[in-house]
Amino acid sequence: MSGEYEVVIGLEVHAQLLTRTKMFCGCSTAFGAPPNTQTCPVCQGMPGSLPVINRRAVEFGIKTALAIGCSVNADNRFARKHYYYPDMPKNYQISQYEEPLAVHGHLDVEAAGAARRIGIERLHLEEDVGKLVHEGSLETAQSSQVDFNRAGVPLMEIVSKPDMRAPEEAAAYLRALRAIVVYLGVCDGNMEEGSLRCDANISLRKRGAAEYGTKVEIKNMNSFRNVQHALEYEIKRQARALDTGERIVQETRLWDPDKAHTVSMRSKEFAHDYRYFPEPDLPPLDVEARWVEAVRATLPELPAARRARFMEAHALSAYDAGLLTGSRALADYFEAAVAGCGKP
Repeated sequence: MSGEYEVVIGLEVHAQLLTRTKMFCGCSTAFGAPPNTQTCPVCQGMPGSLPVINRRAVEFGIKTALAIGCSVNADNRFARKHYYYPDMPKNYQISQYEEPLAVHGHLDVEAAGAARRIGIERLHLEEDVGKLVHEGSLETAQSSQVDFNRAGVPLMEIVSKPDMRAPEEAAAYLRALRAIVVYLGVCDGNMEEGSLRCDANISLRKRGAAEYGTKVEIKNMNSFRNVQHALEYEIKRQARALDTGERIVQETRLWDPDKAHTVSMRSKEFAHDYRYFPEPDLPPLDVEARWVEAVRATLPELPAARRARFMEAHALSAYDAGLLTGSRALADYFEAAVAGCGKP
């Protein structure tokens, strides 16, 4: 890629929350059940059905917001996000828009030997959609079926600021965020099963320019490796286009891991395309300060703090401490082993 361009990356990370029931109804969220066996009139969008907010999902959102330095909004509410897709039974998604659960956080990461602070714009709650099951590949499928078991499962979306300047930083940010939600016990972090999903927004601009370039969204990345490779490919594609005077189109593209390239999916929507308006069937959500403090009291020691403590207390290298704290279970095992050996 030509050195005359600066890369600008932001990530939208969706985490399925580990609640027993869905976001607005009592249906089970267990993974792997036979298709369409975990549904009800509420999550299927039947006329006259009324949603009820899952308190546990809100608590998980608050816990994550505190762990990434966000300010929790005392007043927030849900909205209807309108768009049509076959796996969404209501033809709108209950999400949050103007009044999200939390805003203005940050996450410190290290990539290529350099420390970086990545800003976090917002954290909001929403419901997941169903799943399309295709006969064969998406391009050649003769038919597709819909499984609504996942429709209504609680989702937490964490939107970063466009602060990342390299694919390595984006992968490091995603790893750090995954470690936090797994440590907190709010998400299992399984990217292959779709419990943790990532969309990337990427643009290029001339070095020194103040304005951002045209943003392209990349979807269908189910591993850290795919996130990094998809961004690397897209940087080269956009740089080639800019070098030849081609106009970058604001669009959503899919990552094809088998062919190692992105393909155009659809033009990128703007917020007004979704026709957001406050969800009339749900009251505004009042998050009292005492509720936030009660959740704060349940926070465990987070990966970064534990890594620093391991390095200081056990004279470990940053690499070794990072490996040991990459999993909460492994870190707990290590501490138990050290205690069993009579070490401080």
